[in-house]
Amino acid sequence: MFPTHRPRRLRSHPWGREMARETRLHPSMLIEPCFVREGSGRRDPVGAMPGVFQVSIDSLVKDCGAARDAGIGAVILFGIPGAKDAVGSQGYAEDGIVPRAIRALKKEHPALYVIADVCLCEYTDHGHCGLLPKDPRAGAVLNDPTLELLAKESVAYAQAGADMVAPSAMMDGQVGAIRRALDARGFEHLPILSYAAKYASGFYGPFREAAQSAPQQGDRRGYQMDPANAREALHEVALDLEEGADMVMVKPALSYLDVIRRVAERSPVPVAAYNVSGEYSMVKAAAERGWIDGERIAMEILTSIRRAGADVILTYHAREVARWLAKDR
Repeated sequence: MFPTHRPRRLRSHPWGREMARETRLHPSMLIEPCFVREGSGRRDPVGAMPGVFQVSIDSLVKDCGAARDAGIGAVILFGIPGAKDAVGSQGYAEDGIVPRAIRALKKEHPALYVIADVCLCEYTDHGHCGLLPKDPRAGAVLNDPTLELLAKESVAYAQAGADMVAPSAMMDGQVGAIRRALDARGFEHLPILSYAAKYASGFYGPFREAAQSAPQQGDRRGYQMDPANAREALHEVALDLEEGADMVMVKPALSYLDVIRRVAERSPVPVAAYNVSGEYSMVKAAAERGWIDGERIAMEILTSIRRAGADVILTYHAREVARWLAKDR
């Protein structure tokens, strides 16, 4: 006897497939990362990330206008300073590259939602996400002194007009320190997107070229998470929620879909996932060689991240995805 149920019935026509689709992508669910640097008229290609550029503030304003017009939900800024030092002072300087970029964006595109990444790795001459001991042989990044600088950085971005700050340094207590600093200065309304579960991943290589943030010695395994751990991610998320995080993030995304799912099942706040540089560059490299259909694979990857439970996705594919979705409509 032929089976009563025929799942293919709804797959045989485009309308049926669209109607039965369980997981959807929309440009408003995407956050576009942007790398802003000193200068004017700059649009320097990132060799390891085809289609991604380091841009000066004037070029950033144009790019973010295009992202807004495409319906992209938000942009997140990473700064490349003109000078670096041991304490990352340009990260929290009121006239630093990111505060100036925020002011320019808010002047030209007041409705654009601007998120500022909060970390020190782009601004320190040693490339680590926090302060190092005077004797580098002494070991890891100094956690508590770094919290003070992350808080200063967050306040500088808030004063410039950021709509959200996103601490990514993976210092214990960073969300609480930033929340207290923001509240004390009248920014109790400003939300915090915490990189709550950020893994010590090999997928970050192209980003470190784009942000010029590679560690000059050692690595970040002492403060970023072990890729083997999932329960620890839930603990990190719980701690950040206790400290006042308004959103939590899992980074990277593609190799951590199980973690996204577990976090989404437990989180009372929206969950973000970062489709990171290595994930992006692998798609681009394989597509350039004709090994895969880049558009189809990128859409499949982002759909899988949404299906795992992410409410929003940070992705370098943002504007091209918006274009593809518009074409399909």
